[in-house]
Amino acid sequence: MQCFGKQMANAALAWLLLSAGSFAQSLTSADPAGAGFSAERLARIAPWYQSRIDTGALTGAVVAIAHNGKLAYLQPIGTQDRAKTVPMKSDSIFWIASMTKPVTSVAAMMLVEEGKLELEAPVATYLPELKDMKVGLERVPAKRPMQVIDLLRHTSGLTYPEEGNDELHRAYGAVYTFRRDRTLADFIAGLGAVPLVHQPGEVWEYSWGVDVLARVVEVVSGQPFDKFLDDRIFKPLGMVDTGFFVPEEKLSRLVDPLPSGRPRLWDITKPARLFSGGGGLVSTAPDYLRFCQMLLNGGELDGARLLSAKTVQQMTTNVLPPDTPFAGEMGKYVGPRMGTSWGLGFAVRTNPEFSLLPGAVGSFNWGGYWGTWFWVDPVAKLTAVLMIQVPPDTSGPYRAALRHLTYAALSVPRAPELAAAPASASVDVLKSYVGTYGFGQSLSAHDRQVPLIFVGIGLDIEIVDGKATARSLIEGRPAAKAGVRAGDVISEIDGAPVQGLGIDPVIAKLRGAVGTEVRLKISRKDQAQPIDLTITREVIRATGARIEVRVGDGALTVTAAGPWSVLDFEKDKPLAVKATSNTEFRVAVGDHTRLAFKSDSAGKVTGVVLNPGPEQIEAQKID
Repeated sequence: MQCFGKQMANAALAWLLLSAGSFAQSLTSADPAGAGFSAERLARIAPWYQSRIDTGALTGAVVAIAHNGKLAYLQPIGTQDRAKTVPMKSDSIFWIASMTKPVTSVAAMMLVEEGKLELEAPVATYLPELKDMKVGLERVPAKRPMQVIDLLRHTSGLTYPEEGNDELHRAYGAVYTFRRDRTLADFIAGLGAVPLVHQPGEVWEYSWGVDVLARVVEVVSGQPFDKFLDDRIFKPLGMVDTGFFVPEEKLSRLVDPLPSGRPRLWDITKPARLFSGGGGLVSTAPDYLRFCQMLLNGGELDGARLLSAKTVQQMTTNVLPPDTPFAGEMGKYVGPRMGTSWGLGFAVRTNPEFSLLPGAVGSFNWGGYWGTWFWVDPVAKLTAVLMIQVPPDTSGPYRAALRHLTYAALSVPRAPELAAAPASASVDVLKSYVGTYGFGQSLSAHDRQVPLIFVGIGLDIEIVDGKATARSLIEGRPAAKAGVRAGDVISEIDGAPVQGLGIDPVIAKLRGAVGTEVRLKISRKDQAQPIDLTITREVIRATGARIEVRVGDGALTVTAAGPWSVLDFEKDKPLAVKATSNTEFRVAVGDHTRLAFKSDSAGKVTGVVLNPGPEQIEAQKID
């Protein structure tokens, strides 16, 4: 595994070195076809987000995608405000929260390259206030000092108050110096009084470490952190709307906060004294896309070089020691079981078969507390940015949609046109192909996703205005069979109210052991009285993207099933495919998707391959 990772890192470095000078940076005018996308398939993105806006789950969004150094998509959707009076703009301004962390990491690594900062140096070398920090409630001595590299990779032993609910985490909540009206220097003075929750270097836990790193940048550079970022990163990259607050002349472009409002700490309408390196920045989709493109180019954009390609490769490669535990609330979303690890400022995909992180092995990403998100795929030469403002436990479907719709829209090199006299296949052969074929959670040759298997009722939910709402159902599964409909609101599960619960606790209540029952009380818009349902749990195999193959008028027809369109195939729109052999078929219109059916040694059809070749995607026959 270490050898494989080293090979991937060397390949990534070679690509970065070649790409930095070869990309023509045209990130101003979207050209889907010129950027290597199907314009028709890319155009499916906005309607999907609009459908969420129509339900009231989302106010608006901005999506930006670049491929091969060219802007493929930049689309505002919906409105900036909850009153739905101000249309969203391409340069609408969002609080990006933890998407600040990669920017801070780049700032620190710039100083490392200049020889002013050492990764292996104790943090106390630069911040004496943190010298001799003890560990745990017993305040035992640290086995080794917290190092600068620990701040970048979340192994410092520090934490966030929200990462746990024990006495140690509550002690972090009592650090009163992490306030908008205090400085980073004030914050460090207060932080030194609390113990570490882990021995430095031994455990990954999301933390204030990147805010500590911002103070290190101040001390080493001799500049306030906001000034350093503006002079050394934002101005060189042309990030004209990124900073720690929104000035008055730009407030008309600021997206509304959630109904609960912005906490005082994150009131980005007023200048701050605390320049939070972990979560303080505001930005726009075009600005952050330029930051991502700089990373994809190996540290350079439009002639401005911030980092060497070697340093970018180091930052975006797993740097955690083997068997590092992942702790805290955020530890549920990274680590080996999620197919990811951590570099110097980024989550990095390590598993070629499955990862919550999109893209090929070596892709990297991170997101913000209110749903903002980005990823960079060095193999596909692609980067994407999603700007939304939604409650933190509801962002999953929006991110999954962008992941799927982006990779599904990439153009595939066309095979030779159909012959003038297409081949024919017998009716019996055609009938053998009838069925449903599942592709998993992503339509990409590189972004591979194994099917999700769990025990539940086959109901996909989202939280809308604090209510657990049915978003979609898996056909033929218990919830659909019981009569649950999209849009139904679940008010009780097994007699307990669910109003105000996050999505994870609701999902946990819906899942259980095979054959057990779950009682739901739901409300429906067209019915005055609540509906009581008892549903039996079963094994669910959520296959994500699917196609259904049928025979009609002596020919195969294909439609998309499940939540997504599949290349040329859409839901409820049967599309005939022409035979080019007994096993291969092709769409005569659109992007000319090709299908090659697979059989086992006994002749039983087991799956289908779309667009056979280097970019092929495979599906298993599931029905």
